[in-house]
Amino acid sequence: MKTLPQMDQKTLLTEIADKKVMLFFTADWCPDCRFIKPAMPTIETKYSQFEFITVDRDENIDLCAELDVYGIPSFIAFENGQELGRFVNKDRKTQVEVENFIESL
Repeated sequence: MKTLPQMDQKTLLTEIADKKVMLFFTADWCPDCRFIKPAMPTIETKYSQFEFITVDRDENIDLCAELDVYGIPSFIAFENGQELGRFVNKDRKTQVEVENFIESL
């Protein structure tokens, strides 16, 4: 999974303007993030129409604030620079919950 370098929202939207992406907001210290990480390769394979990109919350704290991401792990889907949907909260997420979110888009 690609890792997003530090950037602001304007730069991010330019970078993903012609792509279908799933941003995965996480941090190394987050136990709930570590819980879902082993399932991510399976999720990525199953939903290969998305480019999955890891966003380190600590490296991109300003971007998280701009996108109203205050809990992790969280997911935001974009297509052609437009937000398709978000699964953003501070709760632990299971593989089934993440897949149900993606299916709902």
